[in-house]
Amino acid sequence: MLRSLSIRDFVIVDHLELEFSPGFTVLTGETGAGKSILIDALAMVLGERADAIVVRSGAERAEIEAEFGVAERPGIARWLKDNDLAGDEGTLLMRRVVESSGRSRGFINGHSATLVQLRQLGEGLVDIHGQHEHQSLGRAAAQRELLDGFGSLADAAGKVAQLHGEWRQRRDSRIAFESNAAAFAAEREQLEWQVRELEGLRFTADEWPELTAEHSRLAHAASLIEAAQLGVEALSEGEDSVMARVNAVTARLGGLLEYDSRLKEILGLLEPARIQLQEAVYALRRYGERIDLDPQRLREVEGRLDAVHAAARKYRAQPEALPAKLEAARARLRELGEGGDVEALRKREEEAHAACLVEAGKLSAGRKKAAKKLSEQVTAAMQELAMAGGRFEAVLHAVTEVTAHGLEDVEFLVSAHKGMAPQPLAKVASGGELSRLSLAVQTVASRVAQVPTLIFDEVDAGIGGRVAEIVGRMLKQLGGRHQVMCITHLPQVAASADQQWQVIKATENGKVLSRVTALDRSQRVEEIARMLGGVKITETTRKHAAEMLGVKA
Repeated sequence: MLRSLSIRDFVIVDHLELEFSPGFTVLTGETGAGKSILIDALAMVLGERADAIVVRSGAERAEIEAEFGVAERPGIARWLKDNDLAGDEGTLLMRRVVESSGRSRGFINGHSATLVQLRQLGEGLVDIHGQHEHQSLGRAAAQRELLDGFGSLADAAGKVAQLHGEWRQRRDSRIAFESNAAAFAAEREQLEWQVRELEGLRFTADEWPELTAEHSRLAHAASLIEAAQLGVEALSEGEDSVMARVNAVTARLGGLLEYDSRLKEILGLLEPARIQLQEAVYALRRYGERIDLDPQRLREVEGRLDAVHAAARKYRAQPEALPAKLEAARARLRELGEGGDVEALRKREEEAHAACLVEAGKLSAGRKKAAKKLSEQVTAAMQELAMAGGRFEAVLHAVTEVTAHGLEDVEFLVSAHKGMAPQPLAKVASGGELSRLSLAVQTVASRVAQVPTLIFDEVDAGIGGRVAEIVGRMLKQLGGRHQVMCITHLPQVAASADQQWQVIKATENGKVLSRVTALDRSQRVEEIARMLGGVKITETTRKHAAEMLGVKA
């Protein structure tokens, strides 16, 4: 649920802090007051594109922040965790900043986020139905997506699209092989030769550091032995060795310990040093004994290095990358091997096609059930919206071959009045009928929507009277299942709301600004009276407004 929205320097809004409640909320106000600006701001924080024009004149940047409660949305919490964007448990903060230069930045729980990430989150949080929603409902893709969403078939449709892609890929591979058989044969021959050569080298990535270390040791064996011997001589075996001097100092100080006990601390420091020096002498002796002057082994190692370097130059790779080159050649050979048999390719293609058909068949069965149910429910809603005798049909048209969308095209047909033949929704002439039909489809589809917050931006345009009362009642019922907000000019719709906000346009310091006020009961009476009576509000309109709200005038 949307908890709050903070807007700064957005279009004609300088600063707004809005707190949201569950249920059905309406935003009312005179035309041009900025009601839709609030929806635009929310859409922007949810990932809609924006440019410098949204920054209020004279401001450096526009900034919008929205807080959502997501405790009951475990999928959102998992997504945030998977994308390293988690914040306080049960709370989600989304923020968008647009600079006057046009630069835009997004944030999720204080972490920098892309517009794609903002949109991915927004799709699961808020569903905005614009006043021209019927225009998108006329598109085939929108109709198909709406039906799949209504029938909870989005995952099934996604699986069909995935399997269709795999089938097309295998088909393209088969066609490519048939068209380029000679080129593939030549490539396979070259790869076989490369694999034989690299396998003959018997070189592994682990061998390279060991080989270079051994070569360095063998090439400098004489210097290493000489240094070890010199170290032993200087530390222990020479007449004036370090060990001899340390032992002499230790003995001298030990003989004087009875005269001054403070020497004990100094002896305590010298003893570990003497022991460490002795250990170093033992280690140098062992090291010198293990190093051999082995010219034969040195020649063998240098020969191995030459062979590896020659192969690396030939294949234009670093020596340590040769094993990866070999594996890549083997993998490509496997691909060509699998593609070397046209019949095998054809069989794999047919298997992918069959798998796609199976899932598409399941999707079709689900769509048939969803189409019947959607048709019945939207038709019933139309009767309530002054379209008596009207009929809505979600029709499935079979296609000759499975597509990424399944085995059928989806088309919405409408008969606005009794006796009229159903025709495509996009061809319905009346704007008022389109608006009512759009509202019917949206409210029916929203009943099964998983999105917690639904926003309707003047979708009630073109209706009034008894129909407006029905629209208000429908939206209020929807508010029992979702958080619903609606921008409206209809007093009947506004009176049905649980909460009402008034949006006004004011002039301050020569600048036009938008202001939002949460109305109490008496203020709601005045606002609905204005919506009923226009500029001049009379006691009659106040009384009528009070009756609509169910309060005393």
